[in-house]
Amino acid sequence: MSGSSERALREEIVAYGLKLTPSGLSQGTSGNLSIRCGAGFLVTPSGIPYGEITPEDVVFVDMDGRYDHPRRPSSEWRFHRDIYAARPDVHAVVHAHPPYSTALAICRRDIPAIHYMIAVSGGDSIRCSDYYTYGTQELSDAVVRALDGRMACLMANHGMIATGANAEQAMWRAVEVETLARQYTLALQIGTPVLLTDAEVTQALEKFGNYGLMSKQTATPTH
Repeated sequence: MSGSSERALREEIVAYGLKLTPSGLSQGTSGNLSIRCGAGFLVTPSGIPYGEITPEDVVFVDMDGRYDHPRRPSSEWRFHRDIYAARPDVHAVVHAHPPYSTALAICRRDIPAIHYMIAVSGGDSIRCSDYYTYGTQELSDAVVRALDGRMACLMANHGMIATGANAEQAMWRAVEVETLARQYTLALQIGTPVLLTDAEVTQALEKFGNYGLMSKQTATPTH
């Protein structure tokens, strides 16, 4: 990858990092994001407020977990690496702690097919991974399992992850997952949510596939 291309990706991480708090996805320095880059990935540094991160602060980590940078990568770099290793279709990852997704994750609930927008997950649910301590290989393995055949997941007692063909799509998906989590939480307070049938979910997935949501498109379509 050329230096100018890597610079553009670094700038993209900075730009999307600035959107995490206004979008309601994160607070303070919580959460992290990455973009696949050459033989590794670029990831936000550890412990720096998003408003203070510069392109030079973004850390390149190779697929062996090595980095040569004065900044430390996010403590969650392992699951970023392992998602990229397991999923060649994924080119960007957003991890955040938004309130409704995290509340459901604390209850260790999957998000079922409550709305046709469940198709953003690439399947009929958004799974909740098992709980392990943050930054560990065990957590990374659990996340990869929860993302099998999916583009997003919740993380037990922790938060959520959304992936995409690019940073724009991963961020868009993260916002949609939090919206679904909020809708599900409200519906549970009213009564018993009525779930879509398998046929209805399949139809939604097919329509979303035609829009290009599950493919390597640069744009994220409206609905």
